[in-house]
Amino acid sequence: MKVIRAKSAGFCREYAVQGKRPVFTDGPLIHNSQMMEKLESEGIREVGDYTSQTKLDLGLSAEEKQAAVMVVRAHGISPERRTYLKGLGMDFRDATCPDVGIIAGKVKLYARKGFNTVIFGDPKHPEVMGLMGYTEGRGHVIKTEADIDALPPLGDKVCMVSQSTMFTFEFERLADYLRQKYPEAQVFNTICGATRERQSDVLVLAEEGAEAIVVIGGRHSANTVKLAALVEKQELPCFHVETAAELDLAQLKKYKVVGVTAGASTPGFLIDEVCERLTEL
Repeated sequence: MKVIRAKSAGFCREYAVQGKRPVFTDGPLIHNSQMMEKLESEGIREVGDYTSQTKLDLGLSAEEKQAAVMVVRAHGISPERRTYLKGLGMDFRDATCPDVGIIAGKVKLYARKGFNTVIFGDPKHPEVMGLMGYTEGRGHVIKTEADIDALPPLGDKVCMVSQSTMFTFEFERLADYLRQKYPEAQVFNTICGATRERQSDVLVLAEEGAEAIVVIGGRHSANTVKLAALVEKQELPCFHVETAAELDLAQLKKYKVVGVTAGASTPGFLIDEVCERLTEL
């Protein structure tokens, strides 16, 4: 079997706080259970919930808190959550993805100018929930044209951004639709470069003759799920796995050429294991 590995597969950013003191992350640092397990083995403990909204009861004394570290997840948090975490009395470290930080800054800037913000994304995703905190109460999340039709009157000041891991072609379509209603809307394609590159690489794998594509990454990872959906749009068999142990070898043996790609939060060692297992076929 020939295995084609996407050039962009793997981490877009690595961050971990290491040391002897307790390290906590407010929700999963990244949406990859294998990497979270690895971090836990290094003494980095996930607390809170998926959306970083619950109050934290760490059971630490005042002295223990002074030695502990609280880490903000890659998906970012709302200003209110940031204030809450900083008030816990621990060392505060921000691991927000730089791309997400740029989106938050843009939303904050336009909200202060009185703009209504339209966010293309999943309303239940922690990144979007964090971004909504910067809209000053004038934020709206949309995923379809019908969602745009259902928006209340937004006036002359409208700003549109995207969750960093969405499909580029969908964003462009919805942006054009929004402009029909609000011609003066300020539209910013904030889909991160790594996400766009991974989506492009799926098309390249198809062009290079991949008969099927293996997508490696967490099932809660938005960008990984998007990659799998894009493979299916190319009408190619898609095998979404988190580890090499999940590979359906009986089915994969049917193909002479298999492409491999991975989400942004997938560690390199998992990609290596999958490629090695496929090469053995």
